[in-house]
Amino acid sequence: MMKNAPAFQSQPRMLKNFDTRRDRLLREAEGYLELQMPIHALEALERIENPADAAFNVYYLKGMAYREQRDHAKALVEFTKAGELEPDNISLLLAMAWCFKRVDQIPQSIAMLDRAYKIAPKEALILYNLSCYWSLLGNKTQALSWLGRALRLDGSFRDLIADESDFDSLRHDPDFQLVTGKPGEVV
Repeated sequence: MMKNAPAFQSQPRMLKNFDTRRDRLLREAEGYLELQMPIHALEALERIENPADAAFNVYYLKGMAYREQRDHAKALVEFTKAGELEPDNISLLLAMAWCFKRVDQIPQSIAMLDRAYKIAPKEALILYNLSCYWSLLGNKTQALSWLGRALRLDGSFRDLIADESDFDSLRHDPDFQLVTGKPGEVV
């Protein structure tokens, strides 16, 4: 996901060091996020002297830090800025959909996933999440259609269904049980 700035021979030594420091701070922020330390990630990002040089990464990582803190509204602000720079970034679209769900804006979640689907139609995670969100809206037809496609692409998603509360409204439906491959069994 990280993009390195091109190294030009004519770059002044100071700028080259600046790029190295910036890249180090971006990697540091990513590391803190992996360790579930979002406050430290935000602090590392704040130490980047010229964030415009790595704007997408800064906005995206800030969004991920706010998401980790469960401040989904702030995360969406940062993700929206990142989206202006890379509107077709699948990871970003998935993160935005996830946050929209948590601020009760399911139609916006679906819109993000629809965009992601147009870019990566064979990505089962996108299809599975579309199924979840359509289920939350009470649209059984859409939910089952997307779920069936996701499971055909990657059967391992079947292991998630039993614990997926998004499917609670469909759990006892015979069509749902048929699609999940367990007719007559409640998953």
